[in-house]
Amino acid sequence: MGLVSIPILFGLVSALTYGAADFTGGLVAKRTSSVGIVILGYIGSLILLVPIALLLGEALPPARDWIFAIFSGVAGGAGLILLYRSLAEGQMSLASPVSALVAAAIPVLVGLWTEGLPGVYMLTGFALALVAIWLIAQSGKISLANFLAKLRLPVLSGIFFGLFFVGMHQASDHAVIWPVVATRLGSIPSLLLYTTLRRQSWLPDRKHWMNIGLISLLDTAGNVFYILASQLGRLDMAAVVSSLYPGSTVALARVVLKEKITPSQMIGILCALVALVFISL
Repeated sequence: MGLVSIPILFGLVSALTYGAADFTGGLVAKRTSSVGIVILGYIGSLILLVPIALLLGEALPPARDWIFAIFSGVAGGAGLILLYRSLAEGQMSLASPVSALVAAAIPVLVGLWTEGLPGVYMLTGFALALVAIWLIAQSGKISLANFLAKLRLPVLSGIFFGLFFVGMHQASDHAVIWPVVATRLGSIPSLLLYTTLRRQSWLPDRKHWMNIGLISLLDTAGNVFYILASQLGRLDMAAVVSSLYPGSTVALARVVLKEKITPSQMIGILCALVALVFISL
């Protein structure tokens, strides 16, 4: 257990910070452009990360890693926009878990292909984690028709996040900070091109900048800790544990927005805890 406890811990920190970023992003997206939140947040993270990488003396990764990271940045930026739109339009306790379920499934499939079949305990943990994410998504307040109608954006965002997880794993063999910088260099131009083609104003009002800065810091921390988890452990393990971020999103929605946590969501949280035990065995 001791050998894998550190990557699992990093994955949990990633999940907590991702969930807090999603919660805050969903609130801010109700008041301003979701594209603007992502662009401004990514610019802010560049201003923070480049000096850190230089101060740490982290060596520049090879071109292959930059290509994978830039691809991941485009996918991650698209996933965030879709998720923030979904969070702004519907209940947070639905959008975030569905997105996470899809995001976790893709790296698991890729991990099975590239790294082979994990042990029985880890497979059991993966299954329980996916069940946990699904149970947390059951808000108990949405009809089946509305539930299916609201799936499109979360599923699409989950696909992009899954591609992000896979790409970042490939991009982070030689560094931690520079791959995150590269994702921003991939995301910002593609998002600016998107807003230009749609003739869309994206710069948020100054009153939102502090919250966007918090979102940027949380999302960047989530990326860094995911990279650390995937460097020290398997791709599928890192992605599944990091994808438990709906737990913190739902908890914050309960505390701040007074959204009710249903019995199925409580069971889902328990399943997530049991899943972590199995993954660590």
